[in-house]
Amino acid sequence: MRIELGNESVAWEVRVADGAEPSAMRLHREWNGDCCRLSLENTGNVAQRIAEVVAFRCDMPYEADTPFYGEGFNMLSQYKGTLSSFQNITGLSDAGHYKLPQTDGFFTVYNLLMLYPSAHNAALMAFSSCHRFNGQFRFNPDCLEVVLTCEGIQVPPGATMALEEFFFGTCEDPSELLQRLGQQIGVNHPPLPYEAPPCGWSSWSCYGRAVTEEDVFDNLATIKSEFPDLKFIQLDDGYQTHMGDWLAPNPNFPNGIDSLCCKIKEAGFEPAIWVAPFIAAKDSDLLRDHPDWFVKDDQGQPLDSSTVSFGGWVEKPWYMLDGTHPGAQDYLRMVFRTMREKWHCRYFKLDANTWGALPWGHRHDPNATAIEAYRAGMQALREGAGEGSFVLGCNAALWPSLGTVHGMRVTNDIKYNWRCIRGLAEQGFPRNWQNQALWISDPDNLVLCNHEQIFVGFSRTDTDVSENEFSFHAAYILASGGMILAGDRMMALQEEHKQIISKLVPPSGNAAVFDDRDFTVGRIKTDDGWLLCLFNWGDTETRSCATLEAPCDLYDYWTDTKLAENVTRIPFLSLPAHSARVVACVG
Repeated sequence: MRIELGNESVAWEVRVADGAEPSAMRLHREWNGDCCRLSLENTGNVAQRIAEVVAFRCDMPYEADTPFYGEGFNMLSQYKGTLSSFQNITGLSDAGHYKLPQTDGFFTVYNLLMLYPSAHNAALMAFSSCHRFNGQFRFNPDCLEVVLTCEGIQVPPGATMALEEFFFGTCEDPSELLQRLGQQIGVNHPPLPYEAPPCGWSSWSCYGRAVTEEDVFDNLATIKSEFPDLKFIQLDDGYQTHMGDWLAPNPNFPNGIDSLCCKIKEAGFEPAIWVAPFIAAKDSDLLRDHPDWFVKDDQGQPLDSSTVSFGGWVEKPWYMLDGTHPGAQDYLRMVFRTMREKWHCRYFKLDANTWGALPWGHRHDPNATAIEAYRAGMQALREGAGEGSFVLGCNAALWPSLGTVHGMRVTNDIKYNWRCIRGLAEQGFPRNWQNQALWISDPDNLVLCNHEQIFVGFSRTDTDVSENEFSFHAAYILASGGMILAGDRMMALQEEHKQIISKLVPPSGNAAVFDDRDFTVGRIKTDDGWLLCLFNWGDTETRSCATLEAPCDLYDYWTDTKLAENVTRIPFLSLPAHSARVVACVG
């Protein structure tokens, strides 16, 4: 059995705001191969405010135990399970953490749903555009709905409103479906060009918000002498006085951020800066001086995000900058132009971007959706950042960011414990297909050794990672194919750590394609063969093997030790619990 969404008889429904009569609304579904262009026509004589459009509704043809993978609205939300059992991969669900509304009796994922009805069949449903409306897939063992939320946008009489493009395909190979989807998304949202995945160092994993000017200079000195290929020095959260006041440094940077960045440039490296452009704390100068630039509540005051969603992790509650407001847009241009021209930054790590796209409150442009507001703010931001800069999204609304960033974080933050190391790979590997197709993936920081951490604002007590677990993490970073940011105190690294970094830098840009949905055997194409990434996720030792396409000589990738000569399969290799091996296959 399969889902027949191309049949014109498949049901649809328009749900209008304010209880009005939707009988005059007509949904148009225009198929071209795997893609369906959706539009909504008002054939009546009065304007209609549209709450949501159910573009397709059908009975679920698959068994209740059919596995699935689904994306979240937020980058930090992902889902898996079966049609009768819904699992949250990250612990930060759109419904529970960000409080996005849900429909009773249905599971909800956003913009991408992959179903695996058998070992030899996969069905992929996704929205291949996200210009204006948020896509959802609502399902249970009996029913499937493909939905676009429209936030009460008004359609005048006689007008036709473009919705989004929908992609649907089936085949035996899920990676082929994802490749086709990536190509189609690229038609609607061309990925922003950047010459190569960045590599560098980040202050966050070790220092957090307690980072000081001296910390940066200490690491910079070691990087200059031992790791000169780590081009970018990324100053993360903690340099500013308040969330929102990005140009005002706190006392830990007595000489100012412009001076620090100039010294990084003088040392032969590139300064990189962290910014959360769409939020401001209650005590910030930005909110006090320009309350009109923010999303409003029903009383016309800046909307406290904690009343509708997660209110933030420090200096909360946060208030949400309105991307449709001309003053807010000019402010974003000014901040990023200042960082580019005076601070010499051409790399910007953005955070908390989701707050720019949350679907609540009142905006300056009343007929703009939250996604349009976010994309307008991102456009202004990139105008300030200038051509040739690198913009990295983090904690972002995932699909709404298409075509607005050069890179995208694909996981939560790394922490020094096995649960988190495993979790990052669980989050990152289902998104490997996005690397280079949608953006450059950021798998988060590479960490290679235990050491005391100075970290303000979060509990960081679990710092007992084994060598095997560090090997798993290094292999995960390699298999992601994305950018490389070292996260350790560079002064603490030993020779074996330097060898690993030398193998990872510069990044290849190629993500592993996995043989299985359990992500135990991944393959990366190289100029002279393949890299096989073998993972043991379990708590006991396993033995791993894999077939090869042609006779090869085998080497341990990290040490260059020869393992076998002229073989057509990987010999059985012991993998201790929580470990990984990377085998170079040369032939």
